[in-house]
Amino acid sequence: MSRHIFVTGGVVSSLGKGLTSASIGMLLERRGLKVRMQKLDPYLNVDPGTMSPYQHGEVYVLDDGSETDLDLGHYERFTSGTLNRHSNYTTGQIYLSVIEKERRGEYLGCTVQVVPHITDEIKASILSLATPDVDVVITELGGTVGDIEGLPFLEAIRQIPLDIGKENVMFIHLTLVPYLKAARESKTKPTQHSVQQLRQIGIQPDILIVRTERQIGREHTDKIALFCNVEKKAVIEEVDKEFSIYEVPIGLIEHGLDDLICEKLHLNAGPLKMDDYRELVHRIRNPQNEVTIAVVGKYIEHRDAYKSIYESLDHAGFAHSTQINVKRIEAEELERQEPELLLKGVDGLLIPGGFGMRGIEGKIQAIQFAREFEIPFFGICLGMQCAVIEFARNVLGLEDANSSEFSSDTQHPVICLLEGQKGIRYKGGTMRLGAQPCVLTPGTRSEAAYHVPEISERHRHRYEFNPDYRKDFTDAGMIVAGTSPNGALVEIIELAQHPWFVAVQYHPEFKSQPHNAHPLFKGFIEAALLRRQQRAGNLATGSGQSE
Repeated sequence: MSRHIFVTGGVVSSLGKGLTSASIGMLLERRGLKVRMQKLDPYLNVDPGTMSPYQHGEVYVLDDGSETDLDLGHYERFTSGTLNRHSNYTTGQIYLSVIEKERRGEYLGCTVQVVPHITDEIKASILSLATPDVDVVITELGGTVGDIEGLPFLEAIRQIPLDIGKENVMFIHLTLVPYLKAARESKTKPTQHSVQQLRQIGIQPDILIVRTERQIGREHTDKIALFCNVEKKAVIEEVDKEFSIYEVPIGLIEHGLDDLICEKLHLNAGPLKMDDYRELVHRIRNPQNEVTIAVVGKYIEHRDAYKSIYESLDHAGFAHSTQINVKRIEAEELERQEPELLLKGVDGLLIPGGFGMRGIEGKIQAIQFAREFEIPFFGICLGMQCAVIEFARNVLGLEDANSSEFSSDTQHPVICLLEGQKGIRYKGGTMRLGAQPCVLTPGTRSEAAYHVPEISERHRHRYEFNPDYRKDFTDAGMIVAGTSPNGALVEIIELAQHPWFVAVQYHPEFKSQPHNAHPLFKGFIEAALLRRQQRAGNLATGSGQSE
């Protein structure tokens, strides 16, 4: 029978439940166990697809087209288990399913209630992952204990030990032990109160993981154990990491978390195999080079909006033993200042995906600067569309070229609505989503990076390169480096007469891992590193080029 681990959070949000859950999944996988990961989100939206990045961070897209919580990005970066639409449920999805069943008469006239109908639906979504080939299902509950919207989920997981046996279930609670500088001491009371709330619901945590700025010591952990009714060895410090989030699993190993889980759940696990991962962490902590990458976007203030972009840049840096210094630039700022003032000295420019016209002209100016001064450029989704607009205006001479998303009356809609999107009225889950095949053009930079003739990448867009302009672009020197299998949709563009200018319609950041950096991100960082080395050489010889 599959075992279940439930990860809850208390005191404050943003403690890193997703990262901790993913790290636990990694440790169990590296002990030879089959693990499935899941996130339950207590908001009423059906999925995060229509939510503002300022509210929720990035929307993480799976192969099957599911628009999910960004924590699923952590799951895929740390573990190898398959994720699909069953890996992320929201309150909205749960209630929608129950209401649809009620409308079909499946409850046979019963009064539909939170208990048992909503909780049964939640339990079914959890237990559906417990297939015969799965050893452990790890379910993370979003939000914080005490939030009213999370109560049905907590009630559901309280019931599961009664359904499948207490010996098959473990509760892990992540809390904060704040350090008060004025008092010069760490405070355990918030953790005590958080566990008390959990116990009032009927859940006794088996393991406590306490987030801290600095080590709190045995005296504090013993106190937490006593007042929270947890074994001393089951109170585990998770001190903030100095270098990288990828150090988290190593810290958990040092506290014996994997052994504790295997012992309590009676798991037939093998020895922990982490030598390659420890070597990766060593490389992360000891980079040999550094580059500065400008990321120009409209959600720069909120780092989680481009979470997978930043992680993918780091992964490529790991592959090249290079520290990535990200210069975050608000796109609208480029509309108020000369690009040279903000982009001077960067080793590469990346324009991420997004929607809406705010900051578009700033992105286009940044791309023009990168193209003209031969700065390595990587455009992703909207970043590719902006590159097409820039080329149309400044190379083809189509001064009013634009996307029909931003200007419905442009004479030159070089980016237009996908044919399949024209009749759509509802926004949620209706874009071109999920894994789609792409055929690579032989002899291109992209084909050389992937080393295969055909790839599969995840998409999230409504607009495309207008095929009516394709010949004009190729005649002017733009290379179509990848298309849909039928050749109709342009997926990748390149400029041959540029050190590294690649833009893609898909989202490669969703398929990058710390030990397996995405090939295009690797190529981009390699080009940025070469540029930095060349500029350093030019400066040394006094032949530096102005930007």
